Amino acid sequence: MDDKITIIEGPPPVFELAQDGWALGVHEGPTQSALVFTRLRTFNGAALVERCYNTWRNKGTMHLEYRSMDGLQQQTPIIAARAIEVEEGPMLLLWLRIPAQDAELEIGFDDDSEEN
Repeated sequence: MDDKITIIEGPPPVFELAQDGWALGVHEGPTQSALVFTRLRTFNGAALVERCYNTWRNKGTMHLEYRSMDGLQQQTPIIAARAIEVEEGPMLLLWLRIPAQDAELEIGFDDDSEEN
């Protein structure tokens, strides 16, 4: 139980492709995966980060457990964690490793101009 952080209520986490140089260096490995970043509201961010550190110190893998948009239970490895305070309260920042095929790059553009 100490090797995972579980989201028990609320929507699934929103993952963004991580662009941090240090995180990309930590992420290198033999598997095809993508590095993503998410922000989670929490009541005990410092305690959750401490659990991550303890698991990693013992050569374990810490996971984020959550429900996906289709309601299925998912787990993904956490590679870094940080607790911060924002105006809205405590927040947990997580960097995670997901399978490359699950990483979707959304290219957004505005199509406000009406072409007649």
